[in-house]
Amino acid sequence: MMRQFFQLKEEAGDLMLFYRMGDFYELFYDDAERGARLLGLTLTQRGTSNGAPIPMAGVPVHAFEQYLAKLLAAGESVAVGEQIGDPATSKGPVERKIVRIVTPGTLTDAALLPSKSDRCLAAWWQPVRQGRPNGDAGLAWLNLASGEFTLTQCHPDLVSTTLSRIDPAEMIAAEGHSLELSRPCAIATVPVWHFELNNAREQLLAHFKVDSLDGFDLGDQETAVCAAGALLRYVLRTQSQSLSHINTLQAERPGQFVIMDPATRRNLELTETISGQDSPTLFSLLDHCVTPMGSRLLRRWLHHPLRDSSEVLKRQATVRTWLEGAPPDSLDALIRSMSHWPDLERISTRIALRTVRPRELASLRDALVGLPALVSQLTAYQCSADSHLPALIADLCLDDALANTLSRAIAVEPAVQLRDGGVMADGYDAELDELRELAADQGTFLVKLEQQERDSTGIANLRVEYNRVHGFYIEVTRGQSDKVPEHYRRRQTLKNAERYITPELKEWEDKILSARERSLAREKWLYEGLLDSLVERTRALTRAASAMAQIDSLCALALHARRHDWVAPELVDSPGIEIQAGRHPTVEHTIERFTPNDCRMDPTRSLLIVTGPNMGGKSTYMRQVALITLLARTGSYVPARRAVIGSIDRIFTRIGAADDLAGGRSTFMMEMTEAAAILAASTSHSLVIMDEIGRGTSTYDGLALAWAIANRLLSHNRALTLFATHYFELTRLPSENPCSANVHLAAADSARGIVFLHEVRDGPASRSYGIEVAKRAGIPASVIRHAARELERLEAQGAPSPQLGLFAPPETDTSEQARESLQAYEDLVREIADIDPDSLTPRQALDALYQLRQRLQ
Repeated sequence: MMRQFFQLKEEAGDLMLFYRMGDFYELFYDDAERGARLLGLTLTQRGTSNGAPIPMAGVPVHAFEQYLAKLLAAGESVAVGEQIGDPATSKGPVERKIVRIVTPGTLTDAALLPSKSDRCLAAWWQPVRQGRPNGDAGLAWLNLASGEFTLTQCHPDLVSTTLSRIDPAEMIAAEGHSLELSRPCAIATVPVWHFELNNAREQLLAHFKVDSLDGFDLGDQETAVCAAGALLRYVLRTQSQSLSHINTLQAERPGQFVIMDPATRRNLELTETISGQDSPTLFSLLDHCVTPMGSRLLRRWLHHPLRDSSEVLKRQATVRTWLEGAPPDSLDALIRSMSHWPDLERISTRIALRTVRPRELASLRDALVGLPALVSQLTAYQCSADSHLPALIADLCLDDALANTLSRAIAVEPAVQLRDGGVMADGYDAELDELRELAADQGTFLVKLEQQERDSTGIANLRVEYNRVHGFYIEVTRGQSDKVPEHYRRRQTLKNAERYITPELKEWEDKILSARERSLAREKWLYEGLLDSLVERTRALTRAASAMAQIDSLCALALHARRHDWVAPELVDSPGIEIQAGRHPTVEHTIERFTPNDCRMDPTRSLLIVTGPNMGGKSTYMRQVALITLLARTGSYVPARRAVIGSIDRIFTRIGAADDLAGGRSTFMMEMTEAAAILAASTSHSLVIMDEIGRGTSTYDGLALAWAIANRLLSHNRALTLFATHYFELTRLPSENPCSANVHLAAADSARGIVFLHEVRDGPASRSYGIEVAKRAGIPASVIRHAARELERLEAQGAPSPQLGLFAPPETDTSEQARESLQAYEDLVREIADIDPDSLTPRQALDALYQLRQRLQ
């Protein structure tokens, strides 16, 4: 048995091998120790090897899927060694083989996949010369659950940014090549020759059954082809079926999407909060989708804002159709109709992989039967010529043959598993019906036999029954066992009863069990034949799934726009942003009253210096502008009275920072690294959000850097920039460069303290109100008083004066003695002010007076 295990383990390699033994999957050696640690299993032993015990751990077959899910979440990959031989007829160990390989990036099972997000597998290839990157990097990624296969070629500096929007669950890299990832994911290494161009190209040609890749319009993306070929080879190893649903390969082009780096996606909280939660985010706010595939598409749209306005306007026109093309209640009725649809995208994939479950086919059948009614609802809408709707309706118009086939073939309520029987509908196959009828007669036969045996033996409580272990039997209580006839043969002895078998009952048992086995075998054969016929239709199903996902996503956007008074943004080709009465899409739902604000930026007003008190709303305002811009580029309506959004190539946000302890980088170093990336890559078509740059060093260093960075963005990059700062010296920048302007978040003093108005007004703020905010935070009153006095002293000493350059040296008293005397006096005054008489004992108060008198002498 262990010899067979070693053969399979050699085939599995680094994968954890679950080796089927009866009702358990067993792990041995290192796999057992790793499984015990990750799954909390009991580590036992089985025999010895070289004098040492063999570690072993196992999981029940019926609970395997839940343990598998835990391993995949931990980034592990698994091989399943299944028994394929018959234990009853096998001489020696039962034959086994690896029938399934599951990795974090190759999941297709609904029970293991998140319903509202994709699980992608990605491959990365970077040619190297003399230890340094040589040319562009190649990336390819595959969503196996949908069949979407994509590649791109990009500068090495953009690899992390590209991967952050794909968010792969697993990465494939060549042996000896390392990649720094912004988010953790499983990494699989394969031999370098998998990435060689000729090998990769041949792999792709063989899969797509073509003589050339020219038809895919890949251009000169040879490095990306290397990654795609290696990825496909890896996937083919994990799947026991052909990948017929992967029928095309798409190339992403530079400039197709608005670029956002990992920090920007994190700061804008598109699909995950900064603390790692799923809500509240932009996605959780907009996700009114009623199908899983619609939710996944909406999620992709938010991570892939488009630069091409024509495609954005088509989405926007379709949203307008839902809102204006029919009565208001039509949208609600349409959404209700779609809510009954299953996950057609993933069902179609599992049909192609021949892993679809009976109840999934039943749900597909029910959806297809109701499809004509849904299409009728859609055609009732009056849409504009630039709407997506006509094309989407065309993709939904499937012929009736598929629905008819499934209606005839699948039972109304099929069993969960094919092995349980009852999957194929009655009347679909005459032979199956005959076998089922034979098996169904057992109830009548058993009742008749039971009464016959009671009459012949005189045992009134005699019973004829069946169980899976012992088959059919006659049960008699222990007290009546002396009355049984001689032809009864004992089958089982219980504490209070005896169980028997008779020749007649045995003959019937053989007949019935044979009929059941033949019925299940026939049903399995019919089911596989049905899948063969369905595989040919997966392309049409995939197109219908894509259309349904788009309709669902656009309906969700329309529903949110209607409920919350969002408007269609105007898109223009020139750079610039104009927002009237804009609102933060998520924050406005968390507070009772949100104050709308305007924003105008264009080449003549490209940098706004944003000042104002802490907690005044500067960060919210800047994120609001970025989110409205992003929403406009996804085809959504936006939270504003009016919005005009120009051409945008990138969105940058430098908001807050944290230490990179593992990388040995401080908060300030992280801040400067992000700023350097912005200065290197932003253009006049970029939107830049910079919040409190320069805080992590000395005041003069920070101010100098903030001034220089703002000037660079203004004069060289010319990016549309919102620059929040507490360095009030920066508010002089507009007087030197007319392409910048000051705005501030207003606040007012009241009898009870500061009142944040959250209004954006022109001009610089008058003060920061930092001490008032500290008071609100609960800082002790004595500390607040001390801080206020210190602030007065610092403002008196360091009041800004007219500057020749950026900074002027502070004026100094020529009398050193006068300055020292003044300093001593101020120190004494502070000491007196810090004394709290109520907290002193009489003795301590007397000592304090003597000390002060001594100081004055």
